[in-house]
Amino acid sequence: MDSLLAGAVRLIGAFAVGACILAGADGRAFAQTGGKVPELASNPSNWAWVRVRADGRNALYGDGWLDPPAGLRGPIKNHPDHPLQGNNDRQGRQVTVAIGNHMDPILKPWAAEQVRVSNEEVLSGKRGMPFLATSRCYPGSVPGQLLWTTEPFYFVQNPKMVHMVWQRDSLSRRISMTDKHSEYVKPSWFGESIGRYENGELVVDTIGLSATMSFIDMFRTPHSEKLRVMERFKLTADGKFLEVLVKAEDENAFNEPMHMMARWRKQEGEWKEFICAENNDDRFSHNLFPIPRAKKSDF
Repeated sequence: MDSLLAGAVRLIGAFAVGACILAGADGRAFAQTGGKVPELASNPSNWAWVRVRADGRNALYGDGWLDPPAGLRGPIKNHPDHPLQGNNDRQGRQVTVAIGNHMDPILKPWAAEQVRVSNEEVLSGKRGMPFLATSRCYPGSVPGQLLWTTEPFYFVQNPKMVHMVWQRDSLSRRISMTDKHSEYVKPSWFGESIGRYENGELVVDTIGLSATMSFIDMFRTPHSEKLRVMERFKLTADGKFLEVLVKAEDENAFNEPMHMMARWRKQEGEWKEFICAENNDDRFSHNLFPIPRAKKSDF
């Protein structure tokens, strides 16, 4: 098994390195190019992208979306009566769970009620911990997957497809480098993403997102299958940081578009196997959401 894993990691590394070569600085190999192509691809053999908080330290539980530029409507915040203290709080205060502000006027009534009910489950003690997709071995969907903190992720770029691969469970999201969505898109965890390069940014347009167990943020803000997400990924001038500006539009769930940001930095380290379902039991009787289980064996 160890030899098989090592072989798989080498293959991923070779793929990523090859993609870096294809993603040359002049960008001539890529379709849908307007200006310089950002070299986002990392090498699993020595470095990856790791999410950071506003002050540059590695993000941990409690560090959600960053605010967008001034003038744009930002993300849902924590409930004013339940300030969030994450596990990177340095002042000795007790860690709290994420309780979203269900009174935020951006939410349609049904969405606000769903957030309120989810909050009440935790506040009443029915559940010791709120649902967080990647902690319970579910894909984080779009854009929620971008908030995952603990394990790094990688870009793989080639002329027709950009892959985003997370070390956790080897979750993979595919971005087709084309200018038109399919005529019919069946809702799924990561939907259908199409991308283009524009002024040194990777611009991604995603539709077809399933609304089942899928949320915008750590506060369990829901959405409908009408959700459309636009992401603009860009490197900082020194190439050491990666930033994204996200726009989430859903006429069935939000009264106006929501904007949020996230940031990552380059971090040294090799790709490591991580299987979420291993040793992920409810050992402290928190009545956690059950992890996904197959109804039948694959073989």
